[in-house]
This record gives sequence, structure tokens and C-alpha cells, in this order.
Amino acid sequence: MQEFSRRHAEYYRGLLERIEEEWERKPAHLADVNNVRAALEWCFSVNGDLEIGVRLAVTASPVFLLLSMVPECYRWSERAILALDDATGDGSEEMHLQASLGISSMQMHGQSDIARVALNRSLAIAEARGDALNQVGLLGVLSMFHTREADFKTALHYAKNSRSVAGTVNDPAGIALAHSILGRSLHFMGDHSGARVELEASFHHPSRSPRTGETYLGLDRHILDGLGLARTLWLQGYPAMAVERARQTIRDAEHRNHPASLAVALSWVPGVFLWIGDLRSAEEHVDSLISHAESHSLGPYLAVGRGYKGALAVCKGDARGGVESLQDCLGQLRTMRYAMRYTEFKLSLVQGLAAMGQFGKGMTLVDETIALVEASGELLYMPEALRVKGSVLLSMPQRRAHEAQLCFMQSLDWSRRQDARSWELRTAIDLARLWAAQGRCESACEVLLPIFNQFVEGLDTADLKAAEQLLATLLQQTDTNVR
Repeated sequence: MQEFSRRHAEYYRGLLERIEEEWERKPAHLADVNNVRAALEWCFSVNGDLEIGVRLAVTASPVFLLLSMVPECYRWSERAILALDDATGDGSEEMHLQASLGISSMQMHGQSDIARVALNRSLAIAEARGDALNQVGLLGVLSMFHTREADFKTALHYAKNSRSVAGTVNDPAGIALAHSILGRSLHFMGDHSGARVELEASFHHPSRSPRTGETYLGLDRHILDGLGLARTLWLQGYPAMAVERARQTIRDAEHRNHPASLAVALSWVPGVFLWIGDLRSAEEHVDSLISHAESHSLGPYLAVGRGYKGALAVCKGDARGGVESLQDCLGQLRTMRYAMRYTEFKLSLVQGLAAMGQFGKGMTLVDETIALVEASGELLYMPEALRVKGSVLLSMPQRRAHEAQLCFMQSLDWSRRQDARSWELRTAIDLARLWAAQGRCESACEVLLPIFNQFVEGLDTADLKAAEQLLATLLQQTDTNVR
């Protein structure tokens, strides 16, 4: 029986090694996964073989990540690391196991100390071994780790290091991965032009290498690039292109049959639909996200889904229900140190509080959010945060119009510096309404019309329709005044 179990474990270790290059096209069958699990159970049992078990865990962990069997990945990576002292292993084995432990911990529990230590240990081994390709990927994962902690400046540092290391090796797939990592970091920093250049360079690279190409540690570069491009396209003023890219990214994630990729896609796409005002599509994708996250033990993504539910409730006029959901979401995200989603949900919470008449709480929160955005480097949201502050100032019983105007002017300045045309339009609408209410219709037209005219598509989306209607009213009033 012992010999049979040993041969069984060796067979599946060899099978996983042989099919490594086919993981993205032919994910492991359920029967294979069950056999791998059984083999691991034997290897780490009292009468098992730790050496085979460690090697099997190294090859099985990436498969578990691709299939979103995150608890399995965490369990066996941890067991194998503990067994390394008693098994014949080299630095390469520990490097892969620590990386798998780190990423699975991030997906289950957020930015834990366990994840941080494991990822740093894996990177240190890669550096000691001179393994540049794995350095590129691990620096990228650490950039993501710090992004999720809302430490965007440190995340950019890791992203730039990844790009630098990739430049030392003649490996197109590694370079493409580094472009992706840097593009995503620049996106959060508010450098939308730079982000688009990097993301497009990565997105159009046709690599199929599982370790350094489209998938690394269960993270699909192609899907991440698609999400980054969708958001960047909207920010730069191409809402229709953004929606098409978002929908195509969901289709790509479904086609790949990788639950992890679909979870990532579903956790970001609703935000694009909220931006364009398509609440029905946003809600459909949020419901899918919550169901998917629950079935795969993805705690941070489940909290994000509940945050979107709250934002949708505020948009639909249920301020009280929305505020409760958003506060619950932010509490869960705080526990998991998944801080990268704070700002968007805090801004929705500010709007909900204002709608409930809780202006003091809303103003305190928006001021705190603006300060944190500046301190962390998450400048992507600075224009919108200033606009939201201005709108709260105007919604108070005693309108503070002068202060609101200053916020709107600052928002426009930030938008123009970032090439964030959609934020610019949204703020220009609010400023034009303020000036129109003060009888300054001509000035309102002058600020809104040139921005509106820069848009060449997406005219049926919420902000552009609102701008068009406002301009029609302003032009009519201006003509009446002239007569």
C-alpha cells in the first residue's frame, strides 16, 4: 500500500509538471485535483514521503490558485514550508511555496502579516538565486500588496523596480508583465496617459507562458490589463470604449474558466458601470461578484460586493440603507487591511450622509479622505473628492457657494493635470449649475461647452446627457438675455 501511494503521488507530481505549459488553455480536471489532494494527504501523513510532498505542493499550488481553490493553496503551501527542514528541498522550492502562501493569504484574509513575510521571503530567495523572471513577478505582487494597503507610493516603487529588473533580461513575457505592473500603479497615482501606454504595451503582448506571461500566481495579466484600460479609457473621456472593454474583460475571464480571474474582473467592472450611470448593469455584476466570492472563500471581494450594494442604494435614493451597507463594508475592509477600495466607497458614503442631512459627518469624512488621498499618493480620486466636497457645501441648509466654487476650481485643475476628462466634465457640470443659479449663464456655458465638445462618443451616458441638457438650457437663457 505504501508503494502504491508513493507511485500515485509521484505520478501526479510528474503530471502537473508536464502540463504546466497548458494550464491556461486546459485547467486541471476535477478528478485530477481530487487525486492531487489525496496524494498530498498521504505525503504529509505519518507514513508519507515529505520530499515528494514538498515537490508536489510546489507544482500543485499554482493550479489551486488558478482554480480559486485558495484555502487548498494556503494549506498545502504552509504544510510544505514547515516540512522543508525535513525534506530535500532547494531555494527554488521554498521561493515558489512562499509566493503561493503569500498570494493565497492575500486573497482569503487581505493584507496579513503572514502574506507580507512570505512574499518578502520569496523575493529575497529570487534575488539570491539571480532569478530575474520571478523577481519581476514577485515585485509585481508586492506592488499589488502595497496598493491594497493604500500605500500607493511604495507600490509604485516596487512597480518601477519590476520594470527595471525586466529590462535586464531578454524575455518579452517578463517585460510585458512589468509593463502591466507599472501601468496599474500609475493608474492609481493619477498618471492616466502613462498608465495607458504601459497597459496597452502589456495588453497587446501575445505571451502564453504561465509563470511570466498572462498568469502569475493565479493573477491573469490580460484580465488586469483589461480592467485598467477600461477605467483609464473612461477617465480620459471615452465612456463607450470603456464599457466595451469592461464587458470584453468579463467575457475573457469567463472564457478562461479561471475563477480567480473572474473574481478580479467582477470586483472592478461594476465601478465602470456606476461611472457611466448604468445602474442595472452595475447591479447585475455586483450580484455575480457576491455569489462568486461566497462560493470561493474570497473575503475581500465579498466585502467589495457589499460596498457596491451600498453605493447603488445611495444612487437609487435609499441613503439610509446605502450608508449602513457602506459603513459595514468599510469596517470589513479595515479588518482585512484592504484599503485600496476605501476612497471610492468613502466618497459614496459622504454622498449618502449628505442626502440624510448629516452634513457635519459628511464634511469631516470628505476632508479626511482628501488628506489621505494626498498622503497615500492615490491621486486618481483627487478631482472627484474635491467635487464631492463642493457638492456637499452646496447641499447644506446655508449654502457655502464661495467655498464650493473653490473646490470645483481645484477639481478642474487636478483633472486637467491628470488628463482626466470625465472627472473634468462632471465637475464642470456642477460649477455651471452653480453659476447659472447665480445668473452667470454665459460663464457657465464658457466653462462647460469646450469640455463637452471634446467628447466624441458615449453621448448616451449619464454625465454627457446631463451636460447636453444643461447646455441647452444655458444657451436658451443666454439667447433670451441677449434679446
